[in-house]
Amino acid sequence: MNAKTIVVKFGTSMLTSGTKRLDPAHMIEVVRVLSALAKKGHHIVVVSSGAVAAGREVLGYPDLPRTIANKQMLASVGQTFLMNTWQNLFEIYGLHIGQILLTRADLEDRERFLNARDTLGALIANDIIPVINENDAVATAEIKVGDNDNLSARVAILSDADMLILLTDQKGLYTADPRSNPDATLIRTVEKITPEIKALAGDSVSGLGTGGMATKLQAAEIATRSGIEVVIASGDDPRIIESIVNGDYTGTSFRPESDPLEGRKAWILAGPKPRCSIVVDAGAVTALKAKGSSLLPKGIIGVEGEFLRGDVVNISDADGRVVAHGISRYTSAELNAICGHRSEEIEDILGYEHGQVAVHRDDLVVLE
Repeated sequence: MNAKTIVVKFGTSMLTSGTKRLDPAHMIEVVRVLSALAKKGHHIVVVSSGAVAAGREVLGYPDLPRTIANKQMLASVGQTFLMNTWQNLFEIYGLHIGQILLTRADLEDRERFLNARDTLGALIANDIIPVINENDAVATAEIKVGDNDNLSARVAILSDADMLILLTDQKGLYTADPRSNPDATLIRTVEKITPEIKALAGDSVSGLGTGGMATKLQAAEIATRSGIEVVIASGDDPRIIESIVNGDYTGTSFRPESDPLEGRKAWILAGPKPRCSIVVDAGAVTALKAKGSSLLPKGIIGVEGEFLRGDVVNISDADGRVVAHGISRYTSAELNAICGHRSEEIEDILGYEHGQVAVHRDDLVVLE
């Protein structure tokens, strides 16, 4: 048997069985399955939601104003309770866990990204099961990943995983919404996530978490482009996790790219969605997509937003469609000055240069 590194994401509704409190009976079944896989040599990484729900449970479901501070307070109280629950259950099977709390800032900064990767690697190497959640107790809107589906894809990249399992309230991705269309059929395999596939996404049923099928498809796209297989399946019966690992299950499998992104480009793709853009002409779009070229100043029409040298930005066409993400070698102000000009004119315009390309192809990921 080939040992695999497997990331399993559990949403709030999975851990509470759709109620307002953690369901230890369900969680112990989850832990039993994960422990059995670990003892067969697989490396298990858990991405766990549920801190806010656990905080409400600990405090007796207080009626609180819906402020960020109160949500962070609930997350702070609940994270301790949630981790103690995971720890006590894994201890029954003689396994240790290690907690990692992440924010978008940890993933956006290259050095912190690599540090988190090293920590995950050390835990896995020592047969300690990482349990990861977003750091909701301190995260603001500006530094939140936003949902644990997308967080799990980034964790899969950090841990160099072979497989990412997203457990949800549906059996997988359907041709239509099975709750309203009796003719909807389950899609067993997705070779490539196309716009047509993305259009099939619906919303979460439970209302307990922040993710729906759309966020799962976003996570699947990030992970598969990094060479990681993704499976979306129902989490009603925890035994399905073992079935997925063995390849015999009901769900949707998203096949990994045969030519995955190398580490730096995977980090660019896994980072937060950029808020600023470099707008390029049709010729530049063709050069980026068909030829794998770097982005030259000549092909830039303008910029949207303010950014610094080294920031990850969108590269968009004239109609606003994002065609790539990349690391800009120039600030927004500098690009405004040199856009439309030839590369050899950069030094004459600015009085200096940071290279003759605006975004180098090694720092650029084309979105398909």
